[in-house]
Amino acid sequence: MTWLWNNLGLVLGLTADHARLSAIPILVGFAASIPLGWFASRFRAARGILLTVFGILFTIPSLALFVSLPAILGTKILDDANVIVALSIYAIAMMLRGATDAFSSVSSDVLQSATAMGYGSASRFWTVQLPLAGPVLLATLRVVSVSTVSLLSVAALIGKGGLGYLFTNGYQRDFPEEIVIGIVFTLLIALVFDLILVALGRVLLPWSRRDPRVMRSGLRSMIGASRQAGAGA
Repeated sequence: MTWLWNNLGLVLGLTADHARLSAIPILVGFAASIPLGWFASRFRAARGILLTVFGILFTIPSLALFVSLPAILGTKILDDANVIVALSIYAIAMMLRGATDAFSSVSSDVLQSATAMGYGSASRFWTVQLPLAGPVLLATLRVVSVSTVSLLSVAALIGKGGLGYLFTNGYQRDFPEEIVIGIVFTLLIALVFDLILVALGRVLLPWSRRDPRVMRSGLRSMIGASRQAGAGA
């Protein structure tokens, strides 16, 4: 604990940097997966192509992607853009299958009823399809959030890993306390992000709390995303 108090400014700075670099890809992954997931749920051919492409992208080792992106993007090795783009790719890959399942889970009878009531394509999506898909989207997003916070630590090997710096520095100095502190603060970020998502879900999706079908569907998406994350890491 003495080391933590003596280096509290460093730890808090790394924590803020870790949270920032994690939050952006999570938001990008969610925003991109909505139209892609909707498109994949409507067209079987698109579903196969999109899931296959992003599944292949997810299998690229994270360190290799971090190192390769500067040459592709024309950025410097220490630019935040490299980490953000790489983690955004992984976030979309993890989120896409859950988003596709979420939109596919909306009953066609419900959509036909909305059309019969006079809803156009756009209004039906925003007022019917997206809200009903929301619980499964949220369940998948929670997995994406935790995975992204964890994956960012790998970027410490190229100097942009936030709290991952404590892992590499503690290992090089043979100082376990620094590593443990890095783990604890990484877990705290993941926990805070998850609590925020749960709170948003309670506010925005109150109807889903007691629906067991939603819980089962969300659980399946979480398990699928977790398996994919384990294979990609």
